[in-house]
This record gives sequence, C-alpha cells and structure tokens, in this order.
Amino acid sequence: MILIAGPCVIEDEETVFEIARKLKKYHEDKAIDFYFKASFDKANRTSLDSFRGPGLTKGLGILQKVKDKFGYKILTDVHESAQIKEVSKVADVLQIPAFLCRQTDLLVEAAKSDCVVNIKKGQFINPTDMKYSVLKVLKTRGYDNYSYETSKKAKVWLTERGSTFGYGNLVVDMRSLIIMREFAPVIFDATHSVQMPGSGDGKSGGKREFVAPLSRGAAAVGVDGFFFETHISPDSALSDGPNMVTLEDLDEIVKKVREIGATL
Repeated sequence: MILIAGPCVIEDEETVFEIARKLKKYHEDKAIDFYFKASFDKANRTSLDSFRGPGLTKGLGILQKVKDKFGYKILTDVHESAQIKEVSKVADVLQIPAFLCRQTDLLVEAAKSDCVVNIKKGQFINPTDMKYSVLKVLKTRGYDNYSYETSKKAKVWLTERGSTFGYGNLVVDMRSLIIMREFAPVIFDATHSVQMPGSGDGKSGGKREFVAPLSRGAAAVGVDGFFFETHISPDSALSDGPNMVTLEDLDEIVKKVREIGATL
C-alpha cells in the first residue's frame, strides 16, 4: 500500500521534524510504500493574506534534511515548470495540484524528470478525461497508449480529491476510483476530499470527521494508496487545518483501511 502523509505546508523546521518523527513507524513497515508530504509553497490559497510556506529554497532545504535524517521518500507540489529542475533534486514524487492538472507545460516538464508524477484530479473534471493528462506524461516518457500497467511502469499516478458540488462543498463519487484506475494507479486523498472550499471567511473549511468513513469506502472499492495530511495540532495549523487529522487518528484510520484492503 502506498501511504502519503505529512503536514499540508512546511510551517517551520521544528514542526516538520516533530511530525516526521511520529510517522517513522510507516516508513519501517515493509508492507507500506511510505512518502513524506509537505509543500514548500501553497500557491493557490484563497486569500493573499493566507500563509503560503517558506518558499522554494528554504522549503527544499528542510525537506532534504527530513530525507537525510529519516530516509523518507519525499512528495511535494510543483506549481511552475521552472521549479521542477530544483525540486526533482530532492523530491521522489512531483505532485501536480488539482487546479493545474491540465497544464500541458507543467505536465511535460515534470515528465522529463526521473520522479514519479502524481496528478491530482481537478475538482471540475470528469474522471474519464484524466486519461488525457496521463497521456501527456506517458507520451513525453515514450509511451503511446495508456493503461494501468503502462502508467505503473512509467511512474504516473492519479489522485482523487473530490468534485465540486455546488458552492463550498466537495463530494467523492467512488466510481471515479474505478474509472481512473483503468489508466493509472489511484491514490485516494482522504483529507482534501472533506475540504469545504471558500467556506472559512477567506480560507477553506473542512469536515475531518468524514475522513475515516470515506477512507474505508475507498479501501472497499480498491485503490493503490492513500494520502492523508496530518498535524500535531490540526486546529492550530496554518493551512488546511479543518480537514487534517491528528497523528493519533491517522493510526486508527490506516489500521482500518489495511484490514479492509486485506479482504479484497
């Protein structure tokens, strides 16, 4: 099972290291393919006043320290093609944010790296149409056709994070997990799927109480992995606090989805 976990954004080195230490059990579990996630920049925050992170240079420096100390593989977002050369020196997975999932130049440049390319499905996109984003990466890497096995070999993932349903709400159609798994390994982003965009007076809200049941549903449908943003104190986090889970709750959620996955 692929497991991606970590804070939404790098707040400071001390907080990142405290969270990273508590995730060590997953890295040491041989049944889990673990990736530590944190963003050096959140470029699509609702408000100009929202915290974005330490930026490229300082942020990558902190992620490199996490990698050196704990041996973790690293996943982080890229927002511009120009970032990829530097980010790929540290990251093992380049994550394409949902709002940028159709950005051809960004996808092509990411495909030129040796990293896994994890494309988050846009909240506004038919899951079937994600095959075209996958193909942009596959064709750049020398493949002509898409399939689950081809994408796995070419190191391309898709991540489901919910679809816009009216204003300030997302829903997860579990059929999308099955549909997208025809073209690539699928990760279920349980914490962003409970986000409530624009509902928090200049920032996004969320309903973290639905993270666990949605995760269990995705596990029952069948996915390749899970993405959880986690924090020591989600309520005081500087980004995405309402939909992040505590480290203690994460342990219980991971236990449950593994139990369900083992029955398939």
